[in-house]
Amino acid sequence: MNKRQIESEIAELKMDYISLQGDIEKLESTGHEDSVHKAEERLAKMEIRLAELNEQLDASTE
Repeated sequence: MNKRQIESEIAELKMDYISLQGDIEKLESTGHEDSVHKAEERLAKMEIRLAELNEQLDASTE
């Protein structure tokens, strides 16, 4: 994956992350704890993927 592809995937993942955070807030306010838990798990996976992509980006600029 080249630098531009990595940056594109990071940007897309960040948008998805922000959207999911908003969804979690709505779910919490309506008392859907099961859905909140699943969404939080997805956020954790997204954070891991972002870290991996940032490492790849750092390596591609060296």
